[in-house]
Amino acid sequence: MQNFSCGAYQLNLQRPLLMGIVNLTPDSFSGDGCGSNVAQAIEHARQQLEAGADILDVGAESSRPGATPTTLEDELDRLKPVLQELCKWGVPISVDTYKPAVMVEALSLGASMINDISGVTRPEVIDVLRHSSCGVCIMHMQGAPGTMQQSPRYDNVVNDVQSFLTARVDDCMGAGISPDRIVLDPGFGFGKSPDHNFELFRALTVMNVRDLPWLVGVSRKSMLGVITGRATGERMPASIAAAMLAAQKGAKILRVHDVAATRDALAVLATLQ
Repeated sequence: MQNFSCGAYQLNLQRPLLMGIVNLTPDSFSGDGCGSNVAQAIEHARQQLEAGADILDVGAESSRPGATPTTLEDELDRLKPVLQELCKWGVPISVDTYKPAVMVEALSLGASMINDISGVTRPEVIDVLRHSSCGVCIMHMQGAPGTMQQSPRYDNVVNDVQSFLTARVDDCMGAGISPDRIVLDPGFGFGKSPDHNFELFRALTVMNVRDLPWLVGVSRKSMLGVITGRATGERMPASIAAAMLAAQKGAKILRVHDVAATRDALAVLATLQ
């Protein structure tokens, strides 16, 4: 698939696209959450865009390990004023949510993509998405954020993730959601041990789900801390190295905190590889 249909946008996937993270939570694992500070969130989004982001991914509910659920009202209160501004910018805006009501509101405000960490498992979500033209990211997660890192287990993590995503894609396509609207996320760090994450990452070149593109988000995550021994705020070099490896393994969208540095590294990779 050469193009990703994302609402009003047709995104060319011949080169890896950068998805810049805009975090509206007060308890982000990476320390960059804007909470309810609308001006700060909008400025951060502008910086991500100027740094070279192709897509802005806005999330108003924490999904870090151990996080408690955010109420619908709080999520919308954080999200709506930021989306009202960002959706005027003429760039693809993704909203990171699993709640159907939030999806409806986000799409009505002009969001062009839904990033669902729960893997589009609820019929109500499929119903919202099939009545839209938005892009869809289907992610794999075992369990829920509050408990997902408590002894995650798989028979075979690669096969299990691949089977889950295949079933979800088939359900979406069966409901009339075109495959050119779908990207897939293996869900690094979402109900997976470090070894599970490493095994999944190494398998990116061989995992295939209906020939759909991969979105990879490992920026600043604990799996990189396990490798390097670095604290969250010191993981930019590791994050860039992982993003370059993901690009070499065929990932089409890279979800990152450090957009400018990742963009420069991609430019070097494209020129010299």
